[in-house]
Amino acid sequence: MGKTADLTTVQKMTIDTLKKEGKTQKVIAKEVGCSQSSVSKHINREAKGRKRCGRKECTSKRDKRALERIVKQNRFKNVGEIHKEWTVAGVSASRSTTHRRMQDMGFSCRIPRVKPLLNKRQRQKRLAWAQDKKDWTAAEWSKVMFSDESKFCISFGNQGPRVWRKTGEAQNPRCLKSSVKFPQSVMVWGAMSSAAVGPLCFLRSRVNAAVYQEVLEHFMLPAADQLYGGDNFIFQHDLAPAHSAKSTSTWFKDHGIPLFDWPANSPDLNPIENLWGIVKRKMRDARPNNAEELKATIKATWALITPEECNRLVDSMPRRIAAAIQAKGAATKY
Repeated sequence: MGKTADLTTVQKMTIDTLKKEGKTQKVIAKEVGCSQSSVSKHINREAKGRKRCGRKECTSKRDKRALERIVKQNRFKNVGEIHKEWTVAGVSASRSTTHRRMQDMGFSCRIPRVKPLLNKRQRQKRLAWAQDKKDWTAAEWSKVMFSDESKFCISFGNQGPRVWRKTGEAQNPRCLKSSVKFPQSVMVWGAMSSAAVGPLCFLRSRVNAAVYQEVLEHFMLPAADQLYGGDNFIFQHDLAPAHSAKSTSTWFKDHGIPLFDWPANSPDLNPIENLWGIVKRKMRDARPNNAEELKATIKATWALITPEECNRLVDSMPRRIAAAIQAKGAATKY
């Protein structure tokens, strides 16, 4: 049977005639002597040349510009609120039309990214810090031990995992998700360099200066021996109260460990934040039933972090610095 390009003029005219008579594509293909796909393609090609049918749009270009202004004034409004404001402006359109026009403009409803809120002084300090570190080499960054705490919950995310089910299986025990009002969670302290990760510490209580110094004594010092041996290094931590306490500063002085100056409210500049994200993504399919199983899962996943992943994250520091300078100290995409 011939392809669409092989159809003769007579065959094409015959297809058009039989189509007008209401014959099916299967019958037309049999009578013309070609494949059904050839008939379908010819009919669709002819249909494309037809004028658009249906009623005209109820909104003008001016109405669309007004809608775009409304959306940009507050991007956190829902469709109902935007529709109400648009109709108050004198536009007669349904809620679904409002939604379609927003989609036509390229607006999509997405979960907003979370970035630290920075005041003017913090932005200025971040910018000064970035400009001071912009010429640092990979060798210099490799001497920094990055550290941070992170919270892990048994139930990840707000909505949790989706389930594949058929009609009538909504109450199937295998398709149900247990509701947890106050999900169990653990707080973890960890450290990394460009070469590897250090041992994890699971924090049992609220972290004050005394608890944090215990973590430093029993976990940070072994991590330093593991990651740097006898070589010099600089320790990085954020400006949390336990970290910036006078007694903590004294602890570092007594142990002869230099601290890396760090701008306030800057998790986007810390590569270990991305490492926590990697660990949590790798744990998506895990289903721990209690805190002990959650700890075991975190440990096992942490142990799978490769030196290549650590090196890639620390190697991103020059790009983070450049992004902070370009943003004039504002929060970056990292």
